[in-house]
Amino acid sequence: MKIEKTLSVQKREGCGKGASGRLRSEDLIPGVFYTAKGDNISVQAPALPLEKIFAEAGRTSVFDLEIDDNGQKTVYPVIIWDVQYHPYKKEFSHIDYYGVDLEKPITVDVPVEFTGVARGVKLGGQLETYREIVRLSSKPLEIPKKIVVDVTAMDINTTICVADLQLPENVKAVYDHNFAIISVISKAKETAEAAS
Repeated sequence: MKIEKTLSVQKREGCGKGASGRLRSEDLIPGVFYTAKGDNISVQAPALPLEKIFAEAGRTSVFDLEIDDNGQKTVYPVIIWDVQYHPYKKEFSHIDYYGVDLEKPITVDVPVEFTGVARGVKLGGQLETYREIVRLSSKPLEIPKKIVVDVTAMDINTTICVADLQLPENVKAVYDHNFAIISVISKAKETAEAAS
């Protein structure tokens, strides 16, 4: 796999709320790039390309961050680490980028998507979802955008736990105990619990 997307940003000098507000009024989103070595660089990104790359890469896919420092450009492989949104507008207010070493594993929270209709639900059971995100570890370019779980074969009183997930090669789940992701429970059991 190789990196296919690039976001071009500029190094920024001014910090604080006033400077950030001025940037946002010019459709530039302030952010901080944290290098793999622990340094940090303040940057500003144009809003539209940033929205496009976030829609495609999310918080799990690696892309190149090209930082322009007064005409001198440097490129780093990154993932989006943290996103802050405007309190009431649907737009970013601040982004943290995290520099990655493509040869070293990273740990990332990845969404879980459920597909199909469980056999147990057709027989009168009820689907209970416990987790919609799992923590995975692998080299940056091997992290999946999402984990798809097909629930079609699940009967009443069956559970899929984190250890049961079908993960891509070289990707492993990070957990202390084998927690439940999703179950099909009988409605009678649920009614009895509610009554007690």
